[in-house]
Amino acid sequence: MPGTRKLGRTTDQRRAMLRQQVTDFLDKGKMETTFTRASEIAPLAEKMITLGKKDTLAARRQALEFITREDVVTKVFKDLAPKYATRQGGYTRVTRTGSRRGDAAEMAIIELV
Repeated sequence: MPGTRKLGRTTDQRRAMLRQQVTDFLDKGKMETTFTRASEIAPLAEKMITLGKKDTLAARRQALEFITREDVVTKVFKDLAPKYATRQGGYTRVTRTGSRRGDAAEMAIIELV
């Protein structure tokens, strides 16, 4: 797992949450979440796009191990990877948007560049 943040969850819960958030992020292309979660999601999403650029059966299987929906894996390999074929990383952008009203957590928007 990248990073050292525990995000207030056990290992299994944290892994499941990050898998689901990366899947949703790659599906929609943009997501609003807390800054710490966005910082954890960014390298995982970039790794999935890099796997899509390889476009081999082994890379597809590795992506299917992490991404929870098969249609999102197809989208990564068919749409996103060719879009970033000439780019050497840096596929995501995290922008801070201020504090959340309820608990003053720092919010951010993560989006594909």
